[in-house]
Amino acid sequence: MCPAQQQQRTVVAEAVKVLKTVESLSPSAGKFNLQEHLFGGASINAHGKPLTEETLNAAKSANAVLLGAIGGPEWGHSSPVRPEQGILALRKELGTYGNLRPCSFASESLVDRSPLKAEVCRGTDFVVVRKNAREQQVIKIRPLPFVNHPV
Repeated sequence: MCPAQQQQRTVVAEAVKVLKTVESLSPSAGKFNLQEHLFGGASINAHGKPLTEETLNAAKSANAVLLGAIGGPEWGHSSPVRPEQGILALRKELGTYGNLRPCSFASESLVDRSPLKAEVCRGTDFVVVRKNAREQQVIKIRPLPFVNHPV
């Protein structure tokens, strides 16, 4: 488990509560062996790098990895060490290239502007399972210049 930033510790803590509930409701299913390791911005603050060998080795030996948010505004594009370097390295080392992206309508006012019928999209939450191409994960990330296009 890598809760990363302080504000995300709450999110990871809630996920751990769910796992503990599953354990208590299904004792025959076994127990989760949960370990916490610093990652991303929290690891940069503590160790000067987003992914330590200890965290990488723990992830490699685990059956699953639960990650919180990895960054924050204090690590901009000009920072030489950035939290996303840790996630890219972790994905490369583990050979994982998928993302789960939760989606919902940002505002009730957008429902009527949706290409979907209002009764279909209103109150709908869903998750997009996204598989990234391996090449996308090893491309050097650099900021793109802002271009002001008329809408």
